[in-house]
Amino acid sequence: MSKTILGISAFYHDSAAAVVREGKIEAAAQEERFTRIKHDERFPDNAISYCLEHSETDAKEIDYIAFYEKPFLKFDRLIETYLAYAPRGFRSFCKAMPQWLRTKLHHPRVIRKALGKGFDSPILFIEHHMSHAASAFFPSPFEKSAIVTLDGVGEWDTTSIAVGEGNRIEMLKSLKFPHSIGLLYSAFTYFLGFRVNSGEYKLMGLAPYGRPEYVSQIEEKLLDVKEDGSFALNMDYFTYPYTLAMVGKEFERLFGFQRRRPENTIRQEHMDLAASIQVVAERLVLNVCRQAKKITGADNLCLAGGVALNCVANGKLLKSGLFKKIWIQPASGDAGGALGAALFAYYQLLNRKREISPQDSMEGSRLGPSYSPNEIEKALKAVGAHYERYSDEEQLLKSTAERIAGGKIVGWFNGRMEFGPRALGGRSILGDPRSSDMQSRMNLKIKYRESFRPFAPSVLTEDAPLYFDLAEESPYMLIVAPINETIRAQLAEEERKLMEDADLTKRVNVRRSDLPAITHVDMSARIQTVDAQRGGRYFKLLQAFKEATGCGVLVNTSFNVRGEPIVNTPMDAIRCFLATEMDTLVIEDFVLHRESQPEELLERFRTHIENFKLD
Repeated sequence: MSKTILGISAFYHDSAAAVVREGKIEAAAQEERFTRIKHDERFPDNAISYCLEHSETDAKEIDYIAFYEKPFLKFDRLIETYLAYAPRGFRSFCKAMPQWLRTKLHHPRVIRKALGKGFDSPILFIEHHMSHAASAFFPSPFEKSAIVTLDGVGEWDTTSIAVGEGNRIEMLKSLKFPHSIGLLYSAFTYFLGFRVNSGEYKLMGLAPYGRPEYVSQIEEKLLDVKEDGSFALNMDYFTYPYTLAMVGKEFERLFGFQRRRPENTIRQEHMDLAASIQVVAERLVLNVCRQAKKITGADNLCLAGGVALNCVANGKLLKSGLFKKIWIQPASGDAGGALGAALFAYYQLLNRKREISPQDSMEGSRLGPSYSPNEIEKALKAVGAHYERYSDEEQLLKSTAERIAGGKIVGWFNGRMEFGPRALGGRSILGDPRSSDMQSRMNLKIKYRESFRPFAPSVLTEDAPLYFDLAEESPYMLIVAPINETIRAQLAEEERKLMEDADLTKRVNVRRSDLPAITHVDMSARIQTVDAQRGGRYFKLLQAFKEATGCGVLVNTSFNVRGEPIVNTPMDAIRCFLATEMDTLVIEDFVLHRESQPEELLERFRTHIENFKLD
């Protein structure tokens, strides 16, 4: 008998839903994409509605609900922590308790109310780190694998090692709150003026501009690392267990400067501290993975949890050769827990046979909504946009490739939306990687974000060795690797001086390789390899660009602006296109050019973006 399981993550960070039927991942999506509230933590009503509609499932046909953690265990940790630090955490306690007593302790009631009277199936609560582990192992191409989960904190666990084989996962070892790689990294994110749970990407992007001058201070004062890969934080320096902040004045005294305020100038000491915590985080990740190798003996590794989105650490791990193969869940954060909970319930609790896909079973992480030509045209007409519709795919791809090759920035909307934080050719903004000013143009004119932020390349899988020192495929843009020596630029003396300048905008504009738009200052790139099976039409566009230019690489960044989630619907894409300085928008077979749009239409949408522009 067919079994359908709805997985849910909610109430903490990046709520999501997923439907698994007979082991097949039918649909998965984050709530933020529907509400347009970044990292929306509310109950994922919209994501659930989409997943059920796409999988043609009625609420009464759901056999089980699988929730991604155990709320009472998390509440237990919260209470114990407040008691341990009392009375210092009273303010934080007063803020947290009403939410818990009103909603977070009443998940069954909230879930049953959301699904309506027709739903009466069991609700299963899966431990947080088991949900993460399941999200990584069960879709992976491995029969057996070590599994490492690295995040901030679940119920109590912050780091865990497990082993997966066939349709079962066994937890072997874990590290408990408050000692956490994720929370350590977030503490530095906060101290350097970025937002916790979303600014970690900025910290990782900033790190290559600095020198790791503070590594010894961090390791000597903040950490006690054990031989078995575990560690303890010196909690005299951290305030996150009992306040609404991550760190206090002790951090400022340790490093000799005040916490940077958001949007203030980034100075050299900020870059150096970012570089230092990145080095420390990489060492901690490698330590844990060495221990996972030692106690499991496995040749393969699966990674999940928010720290698994640290692509630089992933690249170092891959380069270390600890494991023959590594597979990372593309939705490694809390959103992926919804999928993991559903998969764990299906395989391990129901003891169902697991069929292993040679690549993986994530469908390229294209698990979100897609839209029909009628829906797209209706949105275009509603705003009064001027557009063309192509009936010949080859002509569409050729025209788009030529626009990109001519220096135009293109919004690309095709097929199902991606599940997870990366745009993988479904909801992407594209540019020419050979352009020297593309990085700064995209950051300042399209994304409205810091100019130092790097952009990722999408590369045809077979062409990746021509440009990058990458040992295996990276289909989900989760590995940073060096640029090949053959395409690196020979810098003149003046350019070398600019690379040391404290003004980041000067460093950004130095042409460091034949592909300057995707080459970070440390000669690295966060790579997405694209093949025909996962890439679909996006793969064909890369081929068309290669035919036009001889280059099988595109700049690929997520289709959104600073402070907003990746676009979901055609209307989201149209608004983003009209409000920014994007040159062209391709929505399936429909194409809009900026120069063809009525001026009054552009003016109407410009005000939408003002709140996101940098000062």
